[in-house]
Amino acid sequence: MRIQSEFVEGFGTLAELGPAVSVFGSARTRPDSPHYRAGVEVGRRLAEAGFGVITGGGPGAMEAVNRGAAEAGGVSVGLGIELPYESNFNEYVNLGIYFRYFFVRKVMFLKYASGVVALPGGVGTMDELFEAVTLVQTGKLTAVPIVMYGVDFWAGVRNWMGATMVSEGYVRPEDLELVHATDDVEEIVELMCAAHPSVVAASRGAGGSR
Repeated sequence: MRIQSEFVEGFGTLAELGPAVSVFGSARTRPDSPHYRAGVEVGRRLAEAGFGVITGGGPGAMEAVNRGAAEAGGVSVGLGIELPYESNFNEYVNLGIYFRYFFVRKVMFLKYASGVVALPGGVGTMDELFEAVTLVQTGKLTAVPIVMYGVDFWAGVRNWMGATMVSEGYVRPEDLELVHATDDVEEIVELMCAAHPSVVAASRGAGGSR
């Protein structure tokens, strides 16, 4: 029953959410790091373009993205998880839900995502990123832009996939094209806007950020 109730609460809370981009990243990202500053800029620019943001609602990179969106007047969603070392939403979340189960939380991350961005992170970020890639690859999720931010950070993963997984026949070469890598926040926004031109039109009609 707890699992069912989490699905019901998530669907009910997010049912009226407008276009939003799920952004994944590490709770360990420090506020003085370039990756934190990039997260703030990603959140700010997405909000200015008319997108809400969806993060895990915690500290680090998640806080950075929520901060950028909230300070730009955008919708800043946090999908929290009950963990012994991470218990509160960051102060920039203006719509939050807590989950006990990771798999329910991941459904919400992707069901309501108009796009996905992965900032530098650890195994949790990898898990969330490749959940999105798998669902798009298998046709279980409508194709949306999936972006790795940080070309050098993600280069090892991308190179290994090409050199090992593709060469041994476990991944098709075209599957690598499901994910775009960039160091440019503006390119992220352009990819999202190109995939969702109606959001751009609505944002311009409203005179800016949501």
